[in-house]
Amino acid sequence: MSAISCQAWRVALAGMGVSVALALAKIVIGLMAGSTAVVADGVESAGDVGASLVVLFGLWVAAKPPDANHPYGHGRLEILTGLVVGIILAAAGAVIIVRSLDRVGEAHEPPAAYAVWPLVASVALKSGLAAFKLRHGRRFRSSALVADAYNDLVDVLSGSVALLAVGLTLYDPARFLAADHYGGAAVGLIVIFTGLRVVRTTTLQLMDTMPDPGRMKEIRRVALSVPGVLGVEKCFARKTGFQYHVDLHLEVDPELTVRASHDIATDVRFRIRERLEWVADVLVHVEPFLPQEANASTPGHSSGPGGRPSAPGPA
Repeated sequence: MSAISCQAWRVALAGMGVSVALALAKIVIGLMAGSTAVVADGVESAGDVGASLVVLFGLWVAAKPPDANHPYGHGRLEILTGLVVGIILAAAGAVIIVRSLDRVGEAHEPPAAYAVWPLVASVALKSGLAAFKLRHGRRFRSSALVADAYNDLVDVLSGSVALLAVGLTLYDPARFLAADHYGGAAVGLIVIFTGLRVVRTTTLQLMDTMPDPGRMKEIRRVALSVPGVLGVEKCFARKTGFQYHVDLHLEVDPELTVRASHDIATDVRFRIRERLEWVADVLVHVEPFLPQEANASTPGHSSGPGGRPSAPGPA
């Protein structure tokens, strides 16, 4: 397991421990205090535990080195676990809404005042945990860890909504007795929307969506800095876990020998991997450089400063 994977694993494990403690506290205290919103938030935290287990599994598998059947490594499973986390969130949100609305209209006593304490603790702890996971998830380029961080941000929002609902009920039980139940339903709605957002992000990555234009420009810039490279005709990249695999079409002097062209391509490959740590590997295809007058008549091909052709935008 790589150093990045080990650190991501520890971050996810720490998050799971906090989620277990909060889930138990909110469900037990919510039931004792008679608060639907607190129990709903506890169920959401219990879903976090399941999501964190999925993330840990994905990080473990993604850390395996490439083999004969998986030459690009096992990183795609890490993205897939992010998708599963989103689905778990959406499903948990639907269950929370149904369970909360089922109790609207029932005659019951207002919740006990101590129901607010697990919610206050949840908002405080999850705020710190979300910032911690988000920072490390972006640093490690882990889709699953970033998805788990957004999951924690949902906890902060859902805990705040539940806290407001319980507070209204305690403030004026005669007028806001149902606020506790509606607060639980609002928590469920927030969870659903967040789950769908995570599903969309991870699905785009599984569909080999290109990285942002800034990163594509970095790849071209580094490639063009290698002596002998006259242009970048095509450039594609796809995420395969923590890093990207790049396909690059270089233009070189057509009079060069095959060996010389191969040496330039090798230099480009290693320079990109050395300077851009988010690139796992580069597949380089060499093409003959077209004269400038031919370039001008070739659709989608433009020249850069000094007559050097620059790569077209992502296709």
